[in-house]
Amino acid sequence: MKKYTLITGASSGIGLEAAKAFAKRGENLILIARRAQRLENLKNEILKFAPTIDVIIKICDLSNIENVYKIYDELKIYEIKTWINNAGFGDSALIGSQNLEKTEQMLDLNIKALTIFSTLFVKDYQSIDGTQLINVSSACGYSMVDSFGVYCATKFYVSAFTEALYRQLKSNNAKMSAKILAPATTQSEFKQVAIDADEYDYAKNYKNYHTSEQMAEFLLKLYDSDKCVGWVDRKSFDFILKDPIFDHVTKVNIS
Repeated sequence: MKKYTLITGASSGIGLEAAKAFAKRGENLILIARRAQRLENLKNEILKFAPTIDVIIKICDLSNIENVYKIYDELKIYEIKTWINNAGFGDSALIGSQNLEKTEQMLDLNIKALTIFSTLFVKDYQSIDGTQLINVSSACGYSMVDSFGVYCATKFYVSAFTEALYRQLKSNNAKMSAKILAPATTQSEFKQVAIDADEYDYAKNYKNYHTSEQMAEFLLKLYDSDKCVGWVDRKSFDFILKDPIFDHVTKVNIS
């Protein structure tokens, strides 16, 4: 039976470049995103340089939680070796002045959809050798940024949730591993969505940043490693593979 690498949010940015990077390794792909034409274009591009792999595209808005459960059920006919929760977006707004509709959508996508997919994947695949769950967090999932308070909170959740899962799987001798990719500033559509702009010039506004293609290469380094976190240092912009970062308490005495 064919095995697949699944990537959510695959129509642009890190997700798109990750799809191409895994395709170059000969991995069969399941790609999920909202924008049908972009996924079709990506599939056609991939099959030109990797004609022997299988590329399945699924059009889905994962901020609608009903869709999350539905598409997971649809995917049960495939054997998935690697699940990459990349879909997510940010919002640059002060707490109290943000668009709450956008905030709710961000919470649903960044937290709820990721948690549901992760939980279902762990339930079904933790006993299968070599499986990996990679959740895309952010450098903002380990340090706060002004005007990105709610977004940072969603990524702190992703980091804490996945580090806890990493420890759980390891302590239970599970055959699955859980990992976190934590990018810093990355040239993608992220900033445009965060500030509701039609375009954004990274070179003009940032001294240091990575391209989405560079982040996809870092993702492969994380994938090939036995570490929990692939983290971009905000000061040096070096990519560093690390053990879990958050403090960990094994037992709490409640009196």
